[in-house]
Amino acid sequence: MKNLKTVLLTMALVGAMFMSNAQRKVVRVYPKHGTVVTTVVKPRVVVHKKTNFYVADGVWYKKRARKYMVCAAPVGVKVRTLPRGNKVVVVKGRKFYKYKGIWYQKTGRNYVVVNV
Repeated sequence: MKNLKTVLLTMALVGAMFMSNAQRKVVRVYPKHGTVVTTVVKPRVVVHKKTNFYVADGVWYKKRARKYMVCAAPVGVKVRTLPRGNKVVVVKGRKFYKYKGIWYQKTGRNYVVVNV
């Protein structure tokens, strides 16, 4: 009986530790294209083919009236820096950077959005 209580207590403590760690995880998901938001925190303006795009925290927007609409990153656009949290991925011997489903390739001092 004493062994059973010890086993159950140990399992409860281990389970509680896993539960507390699971609650600390934050999952960031790229918003759906077409989602409209009223404000964007510190957006950077990127001009590509005479169109203004706004980037904040790796999410790309187009301005619609006084609001911003989430859009796909335009292929071929150049940016100077990548968002924090990007992952290095090697595909067929070529080095790419991935962030929230957007693929970048380094060319000189810039990073270019590419299709992989």
